[in-house]
Amino acid sequence: MDAVRVALLREVLAGTEWIQSTRRFAGSLRASVAAHDGGLLLVGSAAYEPWHLAAHLDDEAAWSGLPELSPTLVRHRVPGGAPAHLSVGLGRLEAAGRGATLLVVTPEQPGAGLLERVHDARRNGATVLALDGGDRDLHALAHDALAAPAGDDDRTEDLGLDTVQHLVSAAAGENGLPATLAGSPRRRFRDRLARLADGLTAPPPPRW
Repeated sequence: MDAVRVALLREVLAGTEWIQSTRRFAGSLRASVAAHDGGLLLVGSAAYEPWHLAAHLDDEAAWSGLPELSPTLVRHRVPGGAPAHLSVGLGRLEAAGRGATLLVVTPEQPGAGLLERVHDARRNGATVLALDGGDRDLHALAHDALAAPAGDDDRTEDLGLDTVQHLVSAAAGENGLPATLAGSPRRRFRDRLARLADGLTAPPPPRW
């Protein structure tokens, strides 16, 4: 996916709940990381690692002037030789407490082990957000949740979890941009296209 398609999707989805829903969820994410100083932890399931969202949130953090949006990717398995920023294991969730924001992203059931860690993090005071396929147990633990659409509408049949992640990360960065730095809408849109067009389709940048 590229930035042009993100813009086109927003046009196609105009009048549906999804523009408002992704922006609402992005607002919850932005508000949580801005209000607390415990950092943003991003974790997927054992079979799904949201490194793509991690890379885009990192870009949006720099672009929007909100460094709090830059996440720590928490991994179920850390391969040998991984750089430090990609070597954070599930033990990090045990230290997640008041002030931390935990964003769980998975298209499948998160699994009992992860749910238990998420439960413990919430009990310790972390804010829990879920971006997933609609798992009831995960949503019961989350302070805010957004499930990808089932695709039973002509306009949402291609709107899977990966696409929703792009819409959420873009909205989090756009809404966080200070008014004094925003510039004209036309210029801002051109600048974002130039900055993001390659990143949305290429492998993750060196940081990731």
